[in-house]
Amino acid sequence: MASLRVLSGREVCRILADHGFSEVRRRGSHIAMQKTGPDTTVTVPVPDHRELRIGTLLSIIRQSGVPRAEFEQ
Repeated sequence: MASLRVLSGREVCRILADHGFSEVRRRGSHIAMQKTGPDTTVTVPVPDHRELRIGTLLSIIRQSGVPRAEFEQ
């Protein structure tokens, strides 16, 4: 398992957008990314920071269901 890259909130939003998520709102320093499926909707809050902490990034990966490999070096 490779290590996670240091990513900004905007870079994470780009990765999520490549996997079908779209920005639904911004409030303060957070961006809400959402993906609607046939029977479910997944909403993931992404902090708009220069560098995301590892725990925050792992939480985004877990909530979104995007493969971890997309965020690795």
